[in-house]
Amino acid sequence: MPRGQNAAPTVDQISKDRITLLSEQYWASYALQRRAYDRLVVDEIYIKELLGTNFNLRRTILLEFSQYLENFLWPNLNPDQCSPYHVMSVCVMVNEKFRERVQPWDAIVANPDNFGRFLSRVMRLLLESDDLSIKEQTILIIFLDHCFNSLELDVIRSQIQKIVGLTIWSNLSTERREYEFDKTPKFRKLWKLICKKDEKLENEELQTTLFERTFLRKLADKFLHLIENIQPANDNGHYPIETVIYTERFIELFIDIICQLPTRRFFNVVLDDMSFIVRCFLSAYTKSYANTNENMETDSIRPMPTKKIVTENGEEEQPTTKTVNLFHKMLSNFEFYSNFEINDTTGETLTQSELMEKHYEKLLQLQKAIFKHFREEMSTFALQNIRSIDKREVLTEEFEKLTDEQLKSIGASLQPPVLIDDRQRLLQVLILEHERVQSHLELINTLPLYPTEETIWDEDIVPTEFYNGESCLALPKLNLQFLTLHDYLLRNFHLFRLESTYEIRQDIEDSVSRMKPWQNDATITSDKPDQSQQQCLFGGWSRMAQPITNFTIVEVGKANIGESHPSRVRADVTLVLSTRNDIKREWEKLRKHDICFLITCKPLTKAGTAYDYRQSFIPQVGLTYVRGCEIEGMLNAEGRLIEEGVDEKPTMTGDTRTWRVWLDPNQYQTDIQATLNGSEDVYETFNVFMRRKPKENNFKAVLETIRDLMNTNAVVPDWLQDLILGYGDPASAHYSNMKNKIPTLDWNDTFIDVKHLRASFPDYKIRATEDDRSKHVPPFRLTFCDLRTKGEHAGEKLIILEPYRIPNRGPYPFNKPRQNTVRFTPTQIEGIKSGMQPGLTLIVGPPGTGKTDVAVQIISNIYHNYPDQRTLIVTHSNQALNQLFEKIMALDVDERHLLRLGHGEEELETDKDFSRYGRVNYILKKRLELLEQVERLQKSLNVTGDLSYTCETAAHFYLYNVLSRWEEYLSKINQSNNNLDVLINAFPFKEFFFDLDHDLFQSSQSFEVNLDIAQGCFRYIKQIFTQLEEFRSFELMRNGSDRAKYLLVREAKIIAMTCTHAALKRHDLVQCGFKYDNILMEEAAQILEIETFIPLLLQTSDQQGRNRLKRCIMIGDHHQLPPVIKNMAFQKYSNMEQALFTRLVRLGVPTIDLDAQGRARASLCSLYNWRYKNLGNLEHVLQQKEFRTTNAGFVYDYQLINVENFNDVGESEPIPYFYQNLAEAEYIVAVYMYMRLLGYPAEKISILTTYNGQKFLIRDVLNKRCAKNPLLGFPMKVTTVDKYQGQQNDYILLSLVRTKAIGHLRDVRRLVVAMSRARLGLYIFGRVNLFESCFELTPAFNILTKRPTKLFLLPNETYPSVREEKRDQSIVHQATVMENMPQMADFVYKLYNQKLVAYQEKKRQEELSRYDPERDLPYDPLQPSIRAPNERVANEKTADNISLEQFTPEKNSKTEYIPSRQHQVSGTSFRHDPNIASSTIENLDDDDDEDVYDPSKPTLFQKLQSSSTTTTEQQGQAAPTNSSATTTVPKGNEEPTDASEDDLNKAAIFRSVLHQDNEMDTIPALNDEN
Repeated sequence: MPRGQNAAPTVDQISKDRITLLSEQYWASYALQRRAYDRLVVDEIYIKELLGTNFNLRRTILLEFSQYLENFLWPNLNPDQCSPYHVMSVCVMVNEKFRERVQPWDAIVANPDNFGRFLSRVMRLLLESDDLSIKEQTILIIFLDHCFNSLELDVIRSQIQKIVGLTIWSNLSTERREYEFDKTPKFRKLWKLICKKDEKLENEELQTTLFERTFLRKLADKFLHLIENIQPANDNGHYPIETVIYTERFIELFIDIICQLPTRRFFNVVLDDMSFIVRCFLSAYTKSYANTNENMETDSIRPMPTKKIVTENGEEEQPTTKTVNLFHKMLSNFEFYSNFEINDTTGETLTQSELMEKHYEKLLQLQKAIFKHFREEMSTFALQNIRSIDKREVLTEEFEKLTDEQLKSIGASLQPPVLIDDRQRLLQVLILEHERVQSHLELINTLPLYPTEETIWDEDIVPTEFYNGESCLALPKLNLQFLTLHDYLLRNFHLFRLESTYEIRQDIEDSVSRMKPWQNDATITSDKPDQSQQQCLFGGWSRMAQPITNFTIVEVGKANIGESHPSRVRADVTLVLSTRNDIKREWEKLRKHDICFLITCKPLTKAGTAYDYRQSFIPQVGLTYVRGCEIEGMLNAEGRLIEEGVDEKPTMTGDTRTWRVWLDPNQYQTDIQATLNGSEDVYETFNVFMRRKPKENNFKAVLETIRDLMNTNAVVPDWLQDLILGYGDPASAHYSNMKNKIPTLDWNDTFIDVKHLRASFPDYKIRATEDDRSKHVPPFRLTFCDLRTKGEHAGEKLIILEPYRIPNRGPYPFNKPRQNTVRFTPTQIEGIKSGMQPGLTLIVGPPGTGKTDVAVQIISNIYHNYPDQRTLIVTHSNQALNQLFEKIMALDVDERHLLRLGHGEEELETDKDFSRYGRVNYILKKRLELLEQVERLQKSLNVTGDLSYTCETAAHFYLYNVLSRWEEYLSKINQSNNNLDVLINAFPFKEFFFDLDHDLFQSSQSFEVNLDIAQGCFRYIKQIFTQLEEFRSFELMRNGSDRAKYLLVREAKIIAMTCTHAALKRHDLVQCGFKYDNILMEEAAQILEIETFIPLLLQTSDQQGRNRLKRCIMIGDHHQLPPVIKNMAFQKYSNMEQALFTRLVRLGVPTIDLDAQGRARASLCSLYNWRYKNLGNLEHVLQQKEFRTTNAGFVYDYQLINVENFNDVGESEPIPYFYQNLAEAEYIVAVYMYMRLLGYPAEKISILTTYNGQKFLIRDVLNKRCAKNPLLGFPMKVTTVDKYQGQQNDYILLSLVRTKAIGHLRDVRRLVVAMSRARLGLYIFGRVNLFESCFELTPAFNILTKRPTKLFLLPNETYPSVREEKRDQSIVHQATVMENMPQMADFVYKLYNQKLVAYQEKKRQEELSRYDPERDLPYDPLQPSIRAPNERVANEKTADNISLEQFTPEKNSKTEYIPSRQHQVSGTSFRHDPNIASSTIENLDDDDDEDVYDPSKPTLFQKLQSSSTTTTEQQGQAAPTNSSATTTVPKGNEEPTDASEDDLNKAAIFRSVLHQDNEMDTIPALNDEN
């Protein structure tokens, strides 16, 4: 098997290994006595276990797992005296931690004193040690690269600055250094200061300083010497693999150095001065790339992989040589970044015009030099226009005319001077400096957005095998810093494109392999070999792909001005959908802008050849071309486009369907140019048309959005731009450092009372403007004097409290403002305060700390403080967005100002529609209601005329009839000297409020109280006309689309959408003039960098060219799981899973860490609160009854239950990385059944696991044990930990699955999610001795292992429990202890029967009590009772309120609960095999909807049973060996008529389960008569 795959040692191997024995003697944390440090032990381990095994990954993992670095290497390191083996060992361990993505620097940060001298030893080893092998040098290079990528740590940054600072210019030639000083005079001053300091240094210190300054230059020289002198290992252009890996890692190091401005600024000049890139490209090592490619380009179909050699111990033998292809790609990337469009000194982006001007200046300088010295040799060169001479071919031709001395003379006369003796190198430098190079923007604009076959199957760019982190790739990285915004967008563009390409590759391989393309023997002798449709036969079928009947290009538009490619290319694709109706409907539902793929297959395999998933895909199917296209629409019978709209599409007859598609103009231009040069015409070869699932098919729209941002002058707020790029003061955007901070703000209903206010600001003094304490009631307006820059009390920690009353809004109950009821903690209040202020707010919200409540209060307070401002809400998921929206609706926010964009609003738990058209309809309806109110008011005032017909007439009515009466009324009150009778009797609108259920005025109250009532009534009337004035525009617009746009642009104040919707619709939002002032992002740590960045730029800049964004509030938890990236290489190597929120935290941006959780028991919180800063518990968690009472039937509220092997099997891996554990699955289901029998509601229980394979296995076991039994049923969810992030339940049953190696639970973020999903009970099933030994997991597992690892039960209790939590220890001796899984299964079976007998007896007694001898037949306990149709049985209660008749078992049935002995994969099976229609199992996506059990929906188990002619039990009796008899297997290409493709895909899952029915009995469902 490939190196790195399953390299992790098993727990048995760990316990018996020599390294473990050494660790127990010297450094194991659990060792009772440790021996003293012995340097010989370090040397011996390095020589024997690392160097002696050629750094075997398994040995390295074992050492790292034993905490070798933390407990032994680093604490005992003396950099000046330790052996080179010790230094190398530290580097190996740090590199391994990076590879495994666990915290690498913790040990070094905890003891940083030695790091500077240690790094110096590493550098000296690299340069001065002749004993190091090339592999050891590679290890040191990788370690250095990790240092350069960890500049957020002070201990590392301070050392790296010494290597790449201004002092590195001591490596420049004198002429070049003077040229750079002339460009930037301030550097000359700094240089002189450095020289003066050097004069004062002691000799030894000076030598150390000089070594640091010259290190990178000498390292580069050493590398160049290697690649210029190395010889290939064979005639094929292959080199020793370890040398090639070294060169790849070296270029990776230099790329990472120049991709960060602080390390690039001075070093890039040094590289340019030594012509590093030119020398690399001129080396024989690099040139071998072209020779290798010439040998490989023999066919368009990729060659078969070389045969793998397996050693005697079963491991795959590694190759000893390698080509330089990857090195060449990385070198091209290095060249790109070396010449990136940035001013290295200032860090400013160079615009296109600045780049062009710089290019012209260089060529003009060259022309002047040639005109002055070589006018005769190059007579026309100096006189030609620049555009005609800046091409490589022209420059080469002209320079070749000159002698060596003449070339040197030209180089010396340039600025900066080029002083090179070697002619070839000088020639290339001169050409490179003066040729015109396409800018990255031009390259992006001409880049096709659809991937082609060349990219999709390029393993160096889109690796598809398991990536273990040992190799580097030609991919950009997302680290801490970026050069410019364009660089930021460019890296994200490429990575997003490649991640999409990886998913497209999976879809193509799945669909095409199902179609089984074979060679058509009839075309071998045909005279028309170009008809590819006839060259290929399809022996299978696929739901997502169909053979193409006809493909025709119908339009090629003329190129736009300034472009070389067509403006658009359209084609017609015709298919014959001779397939099932449901699949045909899916094809007909293809919508405008859906992305599809055109594929050419030219198979060489004979008809009937089976597809072997273990072999390479392309040679088997003959895949030759892949091109993307975009649906414009389906054509009708007349060949016209069927317009999409409200009207239903016309019904099409027959099976032939034609779609018009848009092709990529850039790709079309490239293909046509290749055809003109003699290549095959791609567009005459397509024979497969493939579609994709809509949810996974929006990549093109996102890529177009990123490209649009790069082409527009994307303006990021000034206060945010440097932070996004990773520079400047991390706290610069905090509100306390903003120039426009606001001292006085209205806090509305944030505080419950004044006591709450005082508790929220313990560090502040509080003074009130009102002396009367009875008036100190919310709402409050607060002034923070420390935010004042001048005036009274400026800078003091003082709050001036100003209570105020919300004006009376009217006499009706619904006019009373809705109030906040949450008593926020001081930290939450600080988060709300920061969110109300301008600037950037980062809120870290651990599980259960009220992140959503804080977000909602921030939004509400902004809404009331700034009525003219608009707030955008962005989340990762629809679920989070809906939770946020539902809480906003509960606060005092007018619903007409709320808008929800995108799909998902239907999931809101309200009857109101907050979508665009839903809000338009609401406004139109509200308008009519308000006009009815106006009509009623008109009648109450006895005003004649049709004044309530439109908003305009209503406005006239208000102005001339309502407002005038109110002013007249106020005048009478003033003239009456505040007479109460006048106030009551003269009120003009008394009749309008006749529908009140109480008197409008209160004569017994004071004049002021009644005046407030009168004013409130008028405000209510005024609000009617205010709203009508706002709705007036909707009245004028007749088009629904215009109304929706107006609503979005003007009316809505709070707009919510997902990050995906923002990325997809940015262009439309900008086009319609969308504006917003504030943005709040929930789940920010789960959103991709680019999907976080795009929502910041959904609007154009203002008239001053600035972004109007004032506040950015990001709420998330970087200690939980990051965004999902399917490709491991992009996730690990490119760090694509890093969210912008996480990067800002790494940069040191101030965060507000919420510190009190209210979700889980305090004991459960202790399992994960160690990961957070001071995370405590809210008061109700300690006081409420549900938290103080224990879990019924369990001694403990959480337990880690050890699960041993069952039938000598622990974890199994039926296909790679698809892990299952049958013992844990059976144990968990048994515990679930136990809980249900005690009365626990199924909806309060969720079952989680860390692997997809185990999820499917648990579902299978549940189907067998519980699905058909209404007493048991399904739990709320059965899913993976990753998918359950953001959700919770009262009781969680968790399966850890692995028994041989830790697996990905070693990622502490996954552990935090797993531990924090439960509110009241958490029961974890796993191999205790494996997980407790993992260093990263020890904080949680140390707590878990303090309790017994066998399940302690109290089966006499029932749900809900009344036992107090404090009694846990006192009842341990009463518990029933489950020793293992079989015992638990047997115990549940017996308990089930006891409950069943007791229930039946109770039911029988009820039947007897109902028996009436005068009415009923003689009582027969075996017959159902006779009762009236609507009559109910008294006190009849079961777990699910199921009547007895539904589940009375057979009288004499005997059952025994025996766990399943199946070892087959469940939920997925051996990779997709298209040769057997009923066993084409693929790894199912975790996005399926089967997490929630729906009893009304037939399970696949039931579908398979219904498709068979006999029941499973009957088959077991008739033909016990025929496991496939339970399903109807289609023959040949016949498609089953009663099962979907997914059903067929899952058939083998259940076939293995059904087969086990012959071997085991299950607990009978009460209605199971078999």
